[in-house]
Order: sequence, then structure tokens, then C-alpha cells
Amino acid sequence: MYPLIRNRRLRTTESIRRLVRETVITTDDFLVPLFVVEGKGVKEEIPSMPNYFRLSLDHLEKEVRELWKMGFCAVLLFVKVPDNLKDNKGTEAINPNGLMQLAIKTIKNACPEMLVMTDVALDPYSTYGHDGIVAEGQILNDETAEVLAEMSVSHAQAGADFVAPSDMMDGRILTIREAFEDEGFQNTGIMSYAAKYASAFYGPFRDALDSAPVDIANVPKDKKTYQMDPSNRFEAIRETQMDIDEGADIVMVKPGLPYLDIVREIKNEVEVPVAVYQVSGEYAMLKAAAEKGWLDHDTVMLEQLTAIKRAGANIIASYFAKDFVRVMG
Repeated sequence: MYPLIRNRRLRTTESIRRLVRETVITTDDFLVPLFVVEGKGVKEEIPSMPNYFRLSLDHLEKEVRELWKMGFCAVLLFVKVPDNLKDNKGTEAINPNGLMQLAIKTIKNACPEMLVMTDVALDPYSTYGHDGIVAEGQILNDETAEVLAEMSVSHAQAGADFVAPSDMMDGRILTIREAFEDEGFQNTGIMSYAAKYASAFYGPFRDALDSAPVDIANVPKDKKTYQMDPSNRFEAIRETQMDIDEGADIVMVKPGLPYLDIVREIKNEVEVPVAVYQVSGEYAMLKAAAEKGWLDHDTVMLEQLTAIKRAGANIIASYFAKDFVRVMG
């Protein structure tokens, strides 16, 4: 007891603080999201995500080489699909020469060691901006899951190491896993967006991919019939355990900071790696506040990343990855 025990002894200098630090972040913790677009020589900044870019395949190759040299080992791919290739069934998603498939091959040719994870959902390919097939005002579950399985197989054929279903359709992990088994991709992994909430923090991401739900008659105006209610806690544990039972190798909680209680709950319950997606809205808020001079960008960024890992994340999908390396040297 005090005065024999003085906790501040372990905070006296930077050296002792480093020595007893419980949570340490390295580049190995990051999954770096990348946005891919058609064309050549394209590197266009996303207005709502300062200093983050959509990249054509030639710039994607350069970016991946740079990320590898910086010490990163994994990327998560998203594609911005031209409107003329969108429909209600995600037909372009299973095109063997589609943008996603070409992006996978580009990365594997440029940097074979880089782990490639791919987004699996219909919203980038949908004329309605939804993660599933739309019919009579409903998002069809089982029909969508079958397309997601075809999409996943096409990614595996192109060389993806993991697929990352972000759609929240019931049973899609089992459908994908069975398709992998049938097609000989037993070693292709699945990182499930197991607890993905119907969050308002996704706005800049939807701008980046032009994938927001459209506001027309007989089409749901939001994603609340498949993404989770932000008020729910125990549902997240149930969803996550079901995905593991269906064959998920890694589970994800999305968004990050507003759901760290969920991260800890899930980490305490499961034995597979837990990923957290620090989403576009979290990124954009700090960038805007720092631009105004209201927050110190680098200090707050490190505090946020530390909080996510401290909560239990084994993997952090974050747009701050390169900023982290800049700050940490």
C-alpha cells in the first residue's frame, strides 16, 4: 500500500514507460485498404478522405511495392466499378477479367509475398448500391449468397489469399466455404465481417466507390435489414460465432472506435484472430479536426490505434497505415 507502493515509479521516464508498455503496434498489425479504378495513370484523391487515393492498376503496382518496402504485409482491395457495368445481379463481379481480378493479379505479379484480401459484396457492382440482389423492395438473401460464392471463387482463381465478405447475408460464409471446397481452394481463407453495424461512419467510403444506396421507389433506402443495429451487443457475439462455425478464419468488427466494447466482448469469446476496421468516417473526422487545428493529428491517431489494439484487435484495417510509419519512423 501507499507509500510503499507508488505506481508513478513506472511512469517516471520515457525509458521505463517503454519498458513496461502493454500494447505495442507495428506494421505487422495493419491491413491496408486500397481503392482501384479503371484507366491508366490515375491517382485521384478522394475529396472526403484527404491524402487517400483511387488508383489505376499501374499506380496500384507502385503503391504495393512501396507498402511492402515500408514493412506492410497485407492489403484489402476494393474496386470502383463504372456505371455501365453495374446491374442488379453483380454480373461483373464474376468476370475473370474484371477490375478486381486484374488487381489481384497485378499485386501478385508485382509483390508475390504481399497477402491479398478482397472485398466480397455486391454494392460496388449494383445499380441500387446494395450488398445484395433487390426484388420487390427486399434484399434477397440466399440468391445473393450464391453470387457471393461465385465471386469468391473468381477471386481465388485470380490469386487472392483471403476473401472478405462484407455483405452480412445470413449463411454466406458456409456457402463460400463449400464453394471453395468444391473448387479445390481449401487453403483460401475467409475474413468475415462478422459484426458489421449499420453505421453513419461509412459516408466517405461510399463516396470513394460510388456505392451508396440509391433513393428510388421500391428499393430500401438504407442497409438496416442486413447490417446490425448499433444498439445491439449480444447479437454481435451470436453473429460472430455463427460465422466461425461456418468456416471463417478471421472475424471482423466494423466500425472501430465506437464499437471497442464489442471488440473486447468478441475477443473474450472466440479463439480466432479478430480484425477491426477503422472506417472512413473515423479517418475523415480526425483529418478535418487536424486541418482546423482543433486536434494534434499524429498524437490522436496513435492514441486511436492503440485503443483499437488494446481492446483486442489482432488486425487493424486502417487508412492511417502510412501515416503511422511516417510518425514512428
